[in-house]
Amino acid sequence: MIAPQRGVAPQLEAALRPFVGGDLPVRLKAWDDSAAGPVDAPLVVLTSPAAVRRLLRHPGELGAAQAYVTGELDVPGDLDHALTHAFAVARARGLTGGRPSVPALLRAVRTLRGIGAFGRPPAAPTSQARIRGRLHSPLRDRRAISFHYDLSNEFYELVLDPSLAYSCGFHSSPDVPVEEAQLAKLDLVCDKLDLRPGMTLLDVGCGWGSLSLHAAERFGARVTGVTIAAEQKRLIDQRIRERGLEELVSIQLRDYRDVVGRFDAVASIEMGEHVGQDKYATYAEVLHRSVRPGGRVLVQQMSRSGRWPGGGPFIENFIAPDMYMRPVGETIAFFERAGLELRDVQALREHYVLTVAGWLASLRRNRDRLVALVGEEVVRVWELYLVGGSMAFRDGRMGVDQLLMVRNGGI
Repeated sequence: MIAPQRGVAPQLEAALRPFVGGDLPVRLKAWDDSAAGPVDAPLVVLTSPAAVRRLLRHPGELGAAQAYVTGELDVPGDLDHALTHAFAVARARGLTGGRPSVPALLRAVRTLRGIGAFGRPPAAPTSQARIRGRLHSPLRDRRAISFHYDLSNEFYELVLDPSLAYSCGFHSSPDVPVEEAQLAKLDLVCDKLDLRPGMTLLDVGCGWGSLSLHAAERFGARVTGVTIAAEQKRLIDQRIRERGLEELVSIQLRDYRDVVGRFDAVASIEMGEHVGQDKYATYAEVLHRSVRPGGRVLVQQMSRSGRWPGGGPFIENFIAPDMYMRPVGETIAFFERAGLELRDVQALREHYVLTVAGWLASLRRNRDRLVALVGEEVVRVWELYLVGGSMAFRDGRMGVDQLLMVRNGGI
């Protein structure tokens, strides 16, 4: 007769074998200080039985993310290395992330009962989104955008570069800091749009105004920016006054569907990901109608193919609710059907890895201040978000491109 296993970690290891297709891909340490799994694998610490309950309730990415952001699951070492290792093992074993069999679930329940972890799943973390309303209605879109972008202007000032450009920079070399890369990106956008003094520019989804202010200060453009994030508008208006740009820059708290007027050029930097699949044709039509015949439109947008057209369970629950991405070719087709002629596509995937590295360095450098500002849980959300995002761009699971287009009808 086989002796019963002692300690929480060895029992969990036995119960998890059907879920992970063999030996644990990590070294597991449980709340009773027991350990199991390969000694040379990345260390994962379960600090509470609640972590196991979450993983039983939501096997895969969402349950693990919930446990991580609450601190019920911790990775004391390099998070990037641990996740990369776990994903490599999952690919090698052909794990799909689907729900396990009923017998495996029953064995897991018996194990939970035996180690004292059986019970109702914990409530969702306080940092998890709770967005209601009809998908991509103006009201729900405002709620989704506010959840992420109205977190705290001070928070973003401690993570992003001074221009608060929350999008991929343009790194001429790997050692270029984020601040310089963002200025280079803004110059690149304005050059592609062929902005000159006195030209009018519409900045759709203007963020904290990095492009709007840059186009006015450096290129003399007259800029109208639109955002549905009230905190963003408040900060941009302050910066407009500080720089004496009231005659050149106007920011409207307005949904993209309500944009009026026609402009010499239109830009939209990493805003289209929030539009949704069903509304993307409307978004493309708005950009088309908003630019004069012969005028240029530049869209910078992330792309993704595969199982999750959105950001995945973690991103959609903790960072960007209702996010939707598609292969870049499908996005181009929307604009072409709207009447915009494609002139250039520039892929920036590798640049985003460098940009995110700069943001992650700022977050870690300012971690204590950020925790005091928004709490430990939100900071852990952002650590997981930035590490996971960097990996997705590094490994080619996500991309980002600048699309330069022209409205037909010009000379």
